[in-house]
Amino acid sequence: MEKNFIKKLSKNSHKYSHGTVAVVAGSPEYLGAALLSVGGARRGGAGYINFISPDQITRNLVVSAYPDVVVQESIKGVDVDAWVIGPGSPKLARRFAIPFSKYAVLDSVAMNLAERIHADFVVITPHEGEARDLGFHIGEGDEGRQKSALEMARALNCVVVLKGYHTVVASPEGLVVQDELGGPELATAGTGDILAGLIGSMLASWNPGNFNDVVVVVFKAISAHALAAQTAANDLRPITSSDILKYLPITLRQ
Repeated sequence: MEKNFIKKLSKNSHKYSHGTVAVVAGSPEYLGAALLSVGGARRGGAGYINFISPDQITRNLVVSAYPDVVVQESIKGVDVDAWVIGPGSPKLARRFAIPFSKYAVLDSVAMNLAERIHADFVVITPHEGEARDLGFHIGEGDEGRQKSALEMARALNCVVVLKGYHTVVASPEGLVVQDELGGPELATAGTGDILAGLIGSMLASWNPGNFNDVVVVVFKAISAHALAAQTAANDLRPITSSDILKYLPITLRQ
């Protein structure tokens, strides 16, 4: 496995030149999702992170934890390379009509927007239950899951990250890859929020130009996420999603 997770910066890089991301996540009911998804985005290589929420408590929490993140109430005036929408925001995600962007990563109920999002490349991140809610049957075993992920990708014209044991990533162009690293240490609340933010940031930074290259970058994020969980589990048991976020920079240096 190639561990070249973070794109190397050029000597004349500035904060806008290696990717910008906006995160729409969290809610008064799920405040932690905002911190976890923004935390993942901060570690993916993008140079500028926006966090957007109409809820002042959520905004205050994010800027208190991450003073390097720009927080605002609405999407007005936001122009970014990648959007991350949906973690922990079951009501908010439904009413966000985002401006055009190159990449959009959709989690939770925001995946229902997949066919309406104005982006060159859309990535959705369902687990099996969410895939069924979207109207897709998930096959048995690795082969069945790969086939189902590919069917979803082609039907929705997006990259599908079918989460679970041996997470599968599929492109509408036919590329299918499967993770072999992720284990039961990832089976804890909030890990998907981190992954969504990380994927968005890495897409903005690497700037892939076709669906199959998007899959390659998404798979980098999945691998880094799984390795961070493994590293955390070597020192701590049981682990939490916050532990994964803590160990992510260690993994990303590889």
